[in-house]
Amino acid sequence: MPGQLLARGVCRHLRSHDFVSVEELVPVSGLRVDVMALGPKGEVWVIECKSSRADFQTDHKWQGYLEWCDRFFWAVDNEFPTELLPDDTGLMLADGYDAEIIRMGSETKLAPARRKVMVQKFARHAAIRAQAARDPGHMPQSFY
Repeated sequence: MPGQLLARGVCRHLRSHDFVSVEELVPVSGLRVDVMALGPKGEVWVIECKSSRADFQTDHKWQGYLEWCDRFFWAVDNEFPTELLPDDTGLMLADGYDAEIIRMGSETKLAPARRKVMVQKFARHAAIRAQAARDPGHMPQSFY
């Protein structure tokens, strides 16, 4: 899937900035972010991967992600019409192998209580994924 390839490149690039990341995290029922990254100082970034104009234009949930992160980014490939993306959001150009941060999104720091919730969700999500990779037959499908 094109979006998953973009996510892989984003995660690889973020690792070079000392961020760790997970894919398809659910911050709250009804929302699922493509990539959530946790920085070395506890920063929480959300990155939405868009593989086409149609993919972007049909996404009506992205503004709901803003309250769950310190910075929000779009990740798109070189062919994507970036003029469609809001100027106050971050932008990464990505492919399946790497990414580049073109524009930093505006920073809106999470409240301490919300940050704690997000770091806990991040940790649980990462641990469940790691456990599922080690023992794929044991995890109930609802945990994926």
